Amino acid sequence: MDQTAREMDSSEDKGEDAKPQGSGAPAAKGNVIELSKVRKTYFRGKEPVEVLKDLDLDIPTGSFEALMGPSGSGKSTLLNLIAGLDRATSGVVKVAGSDLGKLSESARTKWRSQNVGFIFQTFNMLPVLTAQENVELPLLLTRLSAAERRQRAQTALKIVGLEDRMDHYPRELSGGQEQRVTIARAIVTDPPILVADEPTGDLDRDSAEDILDLLVKLNREFEKTIIMVTHDPAAAERATIVRRLNKGLLV
Repeated sequence: MDQTAREMDSSEDKGEDAKPQGSGAPAAKGNVIELSKVRKTYFRGKEPVEVLKDLDLDIPTGSFEALMGPSGSGKSTLLNLIAGLDRATSGVVKVAGSDLGKLSESARTKWRSQNVGFIFQTFNMLPVLTAQENVELPLLLTRLSAAERRQRAQTALKIVGLEDRMDHYPRELSGGQEQRVTIARAIVTDPPILVADEPTGDLDRDSAEDILDLLVKLNREFEKTIIMVTHDPAAAERATIVRRLNKGLLV
């Protein structure tokens, strides 16, 4: 069981505040993401636009990788393929042991809910719900009881340092705090992979540094594999590997 799950289960069993306990068991060896000869083509009218071109990419389990490149280079498209939000035109996209090209739409939806947490530039919080209620949303698709959902949401918020903001509404939170809530929502189901698309793009530098510190913590202490798209060199420096895309090719 992953450390995030252990912390959540521990807090439920013992009624204790969740605190990181170190790296726990070593992460599984090997690659959690394997792309081979991946192409992605869109059509502008009848004109094909090739966004990714015969791309090969292996990402080891437990990596924190940054994807950089100019606008239109294919960064977000690549992230969407890895996260199962889109299908490759050709090639193989294997993530967390599943060949995503062979999954039906409903199977991919179920796969995403179990394997990927999403962090975007925009916070996408429902303004009528509290921080805790926003974090609980992904758990509504599970068989957990209301009490279990509440406990897990509270534990996730403690992990991101917002135990004192659980009952606050989005309008009562700063931008950095809102992004922390979205990160709590991303980890509440304990996925092995986090995908982040410009997670600091709407934040001031101090808030951005806090969010990057949190991502490093989730990678190092909770063994999450993180793939982050960013234009910010300072953000990319926090990753362990930086990859660059240009015109659909890794360079």
